Amino acid sequence: MTDDGPDEAPVDIDVFYDALEDRARPVVTATEVARVADCSQAAAVEALETLAAEGRLERLDAAADPVVWFPADYRETAARERLTVFPERREIVADRPSQFTRARLSQFARLEETNHEGGYRYVVREQDVWSAPAETLEALLTTVRSALGSRYDALEEWIEGQWERAHRFRLRTHEDGYVVLEAQSADLLGNVAERHLEDGLLRARVDDETAWVDADRTAELKRTLYEAGYPVQDRRELASGDPLPVELDVELRPYQADWVARFADAGSGVLVGPPGSGKTVAALGVMADVEGETLVLVPSRELAGQWHERILADTTLTADQVGEYHGGSKEVRPVTIATYRTAGMDRHRSLFDSREWGLIVYDECQRIPSPVSRRSASLQTKHRLGLSATPVRGDDLEDQIYTLVGPPIGTDWEALFDAGYVAEPEVELRYLPWDSETAKNEYGASGGREKRRLAATNPAKIPEIEAILRAHPGSKAVVFVEYLDQGEAVAEALGVPFISGETPHARRSRLFDRFRAGDVDTLVVSRVGDEGIDLPDAEVAVAASGLGGSRRQGAQRAGRTMRPAGKARMYVLATRGTREEEFARERTRHLAARGVSVREGESAVFGEPGPGDAARQ
Repeated sequence: MTDDGPDEAPVDIDVFYDALEDRARPVVTATEVARVADCSQAAAVEALETLAAEGRLERLDAAADPVVWFPADYRETAARERLTVFPERREIVADRPSQFTRARLSQFARLEETNHEGGYRYVVREQDVWSAPAETLEALLTTVRSALGSRYDALEEWIEGQWERAHRFRLRTHEDGYVVLEAQSADLLGNVAERHLEDGLLRARVDDETAWVDADRTAELKRTLYEAGYPVQDRRELASGDPLPVELDVELRPYQADWVARFADAGSGVLVGPPGSGKTVAALGVMADVEGETLVLVPSRELAGQWHERILADTTLTADQVGEYHGGSKEVRPVTIATYRTAGMDRHRSLFDSREWGLIVYDECQRIPSPVSRRSASLQTKHRLGLSATPVRGDDLEDQIYTLVGPPIGTDWEALFDAGYVAEPEVELRYLPWDSETAKNEYGASGGREKRRLAATNPAKIPEIEAILRAHPGSKAVVFVEYLDQGEAVAEALGVPFISGETPHARRSRLFDRFRAGDVDTLVVSRVGDEGIDLPDAEVAVAASGLGGSRRQGAQRAGRTMRPAGKARMYVLATRGTREEEFARERTRHLAARGVSVREGESAVFGEPGPGDAARQ
């Protein structure tokens, strides 16, 4: 190796380990090595690259710059995870983080990417701080320190600034009964609120820091100021309509009781927990605590029926107090269950808007930012409760969920796994070759959506699915597909039913009921099964296609196996050498961030890929 000058100390492996010890962590940057070795950064980089070429070090590109370095044998011998924090960039690089660490990081940071070697890169964004499930700044900083293992002053100062920014505006009810927007200062009201909000949203000034608000457009006001970088704290005292006494007939688990108590303190919020953790039961606990007329919004008629049955089974409410309002039924009762689509239609929306609800429950609330569902966010209610295992969206509008509904009220997923409340799924990615040269050549000659369809419907997936199910004899399994012709082909090969959007509602309900009862042990399901279908005994899920969809979709499908029924497995199939392979890794990021084990496995039919299979096409 070559030094830049005669006075600079050489960088050998001993100096490198001195730098590790000095930094008290298992990875270092070239700048940190140069500081310990008292040499230039260029000399340190050259020396580190030489040691890496000798196989004594490895490097990890955190981003464009800087690179971090660690000993080669750490991959085999290190007993603990390795975290590298870049406070100024608000970036965290984690090598083989534990489930606990991933669950903690997900509370204040966004997982941006992962790699084959167990590396994770997180970024802390403004909206991550604004929506962090912490009641105080100190509680948030405690979570940050717990996850990172140390204090990072620059990062914490930035977090404190964002926390303060999220508390500069609030909506409240004036003593005379109308709604006002209150700013921390006259400058904020004049130069931020009045500049960004459309005419009519603020009707008149009350004083230098307070303005009278159009109460019918509060959702628009909150969304506009959020997009301008100023979340609004909603502290309005809303009418709750007629009282509705209700009691639970089931006992809440400790964490469910904690959800209810925290919601009662906040007034509104989103319960974030894995499928199978009992968010519906917790919502019934909230309903019993609020004791007001309730509107439950759901994605589908199937889910409306499940809610109806659960309410009657687990509460003291009677059949004449609970109704459904959707394409198959039009009943408005003290507790009304409606679909998002119906509630968003103009000819029905006025009916819901004319009532003063004590509580609106938004099930699968990741739908809220969509144009039709967003209309329901402006319905008058004293309390808003969102439920979601996967508050992520492919269009990156998940932050609007918390703006329109309320702050997240989460729990530690790993704690639920460890306590046995929920079965932690094992997610395995399998990359398959083309079943023939003809199929491969057809893919190469196509483009656009056709290219994606061919990769998704690769016939090689059918024998792989058959092999997976043979490896789990007697297990209840769900196979997810995106394309109807593929679903029909898979169902025919397996000799099992196929449920799609074209399946009549009555038959669809019967098949799901038979699956729950154990009369049918395998179903092939299209997108209709991605949300809101309660399949409590599903032990195996196979995502055969649909990987070009959303991150939420991958998590929803894995969630079908998150039940307290022993170890659950999910297999994600992708055609090797296509963009579907990239999507398979990307769409499981949300699960990995939550602490779910995601690994790459070997095909049961085709074995390890040959050297030519990995080439990108």
